[in-house]
Amino acid sequence: MLLELGTEELPYQFVAPALRALQHGAETLLKDSRLTYGSVRTMGTPRRLVLLVEGLAAQQASAVKEAMGPSKAVAFDQSGQPTRAAVGFAAGQGVPVEALEVRQTPKGEYLFAVKQEKGQAVAVVLTQALPQLLAKLSFPKAMHWNQTGVRFARPVRWLVALCGGKVLPIQFATIKAGSFSQGHRVLGAKVSSPKGFAVKSIAHYFKETERHSVIVDQERRRALILEQLAALAKSARGHLHQDDELLEQAVYMVECPLTILGSFKPHYLALPKEILMTSMKEHQGYFSLVDAKGALLPNFLAVTNMKLANMQLIREGNERVLAARLADAKFFFDEDRKTSLADRVAKQLAVTFHQKLGSLHQKTQRVVTMAAHLAGQLGDDQLVHDCRRAAELSKADLLTGIVGEFPTLQGMMGGEYAKHDGESASVSAAIREQYLPRAMEGELPESLAGKVLSLADRLDSIAGFFLVGLVPSGSEDPFALRRHATAIVRILIESRLRLNLAQAVRAAQEGLAQQSVPAAPQPAKGGAPDVIGFVFERVRFYGKSAYQLRDDVMEAVLKSADRQSIDLTDLFDKMQSLQQITSRAEFDPLIVGFKRAHRLTEKEQWDRKPVESGLFREPAESALHGTVHTSHAAYAAAMRSGEYGQALDVLVRMKGPIDDFFNAVMVNADDPAVRGNRLSLLKEVDDLFMSFADFSQIMVQGT
Repeated sequence: MLLELGTEELPYQFVAPALRALQHGAETLLKDSRLTYGSVRTMGTPRRLVLLVEGLAAQQASAVKEAMGPSKAVAFDQSGQPTRAAVGFAAGQGVPVEALEVRQTPKGEYLFAVKQEKGQAVAVVLTQALPQLLAKLSFPKAMHWNQTGVRFARPVRWLVALCGGKVLPIQFATIKAGSFSQGHRVLGAKVSSPKGFAVKSIAHYFKETERHSVIVDQERRRALILEQLAALAKSARGHLHQDDELLEQAVYMVECPLTILGSFKPHYLALPKEILMTSMKEHQGYFSLVDAKGALLPNFLAVTNMKLANMQLIREGNERVLAARLADAKFFFDEDRKTSLADRVAKQLAVTFHQKLGSLHQKTQRVVTMAAHLAGQLGDDQLVHDCRRAAELSKADLLTGIVGEFPTLQGMMGGEYAKHDGESASVSAAIREQYLPRAMEGELPESLAGKVLSLADRLDSIAGFFLVGLVPSGSEDPFALRRHATAIVRILIESRLRLNLAQAVRAAQEGLAQQSVPAAPQPAKGGAPDVIGFVFERVRFYGKSAYQLRDDVMEAVLKSADRQSIDLTDLFDKMQSLQQITSRAEFDPLIVGFKRAHRLTEKEQWDRKPVESGLFREPAESALHGTVHTSHAAYAAAMRSGEYGQALDVLVRMKGPIDDFFNAVMVNADDPAVRGNRLSLLKEVDDLFMSFADFSQIMVQGT
């Protein structure tokens, strides 16, 4: 089966998500329609979304459908005749009342209607289902263009629907399906009539689209673009600056890719290369070229959707447009440097950060306080000074012309302007790195001051938005707080910063209170949103995605964490050590024994009391008591030095004495004193284990 939906040019950002939705929807449709198939593929360009189903069955599978109706007592009267309830049920199901079956269910005897549904021909099924499939496609922005009320990203212009070489008589947005497709908007017109070209089969479709200068398969376009980029970069004696986002844009902006090599005046290279690369990328969609040392070359690569006999015309046109853009960028850069960052700080009073969190100036003041607090935990007075100064200037570049033109340069240009203003290398680097990592897996700040500033900014944002009730829920996270929390987790753990996160969060909350930021009313259930709990959720996400840590291992460590003193690096070290030891053969049996001790003491709500050896009645009691005491010193020493693997090894060696105790001792002795003494002994074991992690969260067989 071939389905092609032709449109006006779609925004490149819309194509790939639409293709994924189309494939998922088609697979669901075929499954629900009981149609077997070999493969489902989707392809697309700016002007077409294509669905290909190969190995499709000629007819849907037959099915038996059952429906439960009223109870037997309601369905038949005393003489055994069907009541109106039975007759109505049968009529509703389209079966004779005599065909109804009485079956025994957990609720008693009930009527059932059993219908044999014969499979229909595939063309009949698809004719009904495909319009619904297309109607379910959604886009970030959609439009109306005719009287049907149909919403789509761009107007639909043609529709091809073939199954077994025959047209499926479907309709979408007043467009009736046929067998005629369209080629390239310009190049295709040279080889076909205005009404397009006929399509007979999938194979014929690919042959004809390519003849009409359309490469439908996005992966083929991607490979062609990469090949052209590499060849032209080599011809310019440079290297392509890798940019996956820009490559994705190029793939979905063209139907017939042809890359050209252009140039710009070398004097623009005096500008920071970030300005040049951003201008080329964001304004024009151009790729940059660098030399072996990473310095920018005065060249660019543009992926075009045209092929002319004289491509020099296109190249010169692109060069003229870029020259104007770079001239604007140079103007902004020169003008910005006439006013220092320090002189821009006061102007932040007139800029709103968020209506519930005050001005950008208030945000900056909070970040200054937070940065000083964090630097005090992590370094010396010089670090505190540098972080405070960097925080004071951190948001000033938002008021510059170049950042107004290119918002993605915030931070980077702040660092550049700070360097120009004579700020220290540490302060300039911190300002430059404050927004790192920019993505879930992006690079982290390199300098300690940069890490501190990034943490301070993100902690203030999370604490602030939580305070005013703007907390992420479900898929909604308009202020990217999950990304901020993940960045905090990554910076602390991957940089091995020993920071009391709980204290830092309290400092952020105190900063908001000092500015009298009003808190949102607390919900009736659940209380105030929990910032630490929110960060712990991102720890779980990070541990599972980056290190494949078990859910129960992470939960065991996090549940036992002291909420007043949280060191994520230390907690993560514990998780990794615990995960490693779970693979030992004796670990699962050890947890079985521990959980028996834990449940007994928890059930009794037993407080720890001194164990009296004089009340021992079995050698196993004395042996376990001795093991606990001899193990405690080695365990404590390993914990103090952070050797968590050694500490866990001490606990694992307690398996034998714990097993022997439960094999030989009845805890619930008749003598209350003996029983209490045994519970106190088990409480010692429980406390020792729980001082590392909440092992009751560990999932093993037999518990």
